[in-house]
Amino acid sequence: MNVGPGGPSRGGGRGRRRRGRRPSNQSGPIGSRDRQHSGIYTAPMDHNYRSGGMGGDKGPRGRGRPGFGPSYAPVEPEPLPPSEDATSRIFAFVDDLFFQAKIQETARKLNVKMEFVKTDKELAEKMKQNGEEKPSLIIFDLNSVSAKPLILIPKLKAKLKKGTSIIGFLSHVQGDLKQKAHEVGCDMVLPRSAFSQNLPQLLRRHGAPEGEATGS
Repeated sequence: MNVGPGGPSRGGGRGRRRRGRRPSNQSGPIGSRDRQHSGIYTAPMDHNYRSGGMGGDKGPRGRGRPGFGPSYAPVEPEPLPPSEDATSRIFAFVDDLFFQAKIQETARKLNVKMEFVKTDKELAEKMKQNGEEKPSLIIFDLNSVSAKPLILIPKLKAKLKKGTSIIGFLSHVQGDLKQKAHEVGCDMVLPRSAFSQNLPQLLRRHGAPEGEATGS
């Protein structure tokens, strides 16, 4: 039997080393077959999901938070026909000067005449100047210090009845104040952000003369 250095036993040794050798890592489309067999999918991510799927709407109305459908801005209502002798049908108890300016500017764009007041006596004087015509809308900042809304709202509601809508706005975290405002007669209570968003529609609807269609 040949057991020398060049004999069969040396070749057998090489065979054993080849059988015990680990496969080298693959390169290129690396180990795609291994990944498929292991159940892990690693194909490139499709980023269309960021715009709500369907390729996404990149137009002005399609901007929104990732993963959500497109958001739509409310349609701005048409301005009222200008009228020099129009009387104020909307009054607001708002202390914040910045927010006053925002409301006033929105009213100006819509040709809606409105006024800011601080007390019920001042409101009564303005109404007298209008020939005792009842306001269509009274707006309250429910955090107003000067107006004391929770005391004043029930007085106005008893005097003006159903002919006047009273809307209040507050911080979205003031749940107790919202409930109290409803209890004393506030027809609608909105978070400040929602009030700002709906302000043009509210002013347009309540600022129009009685009997006029209030379409947007």
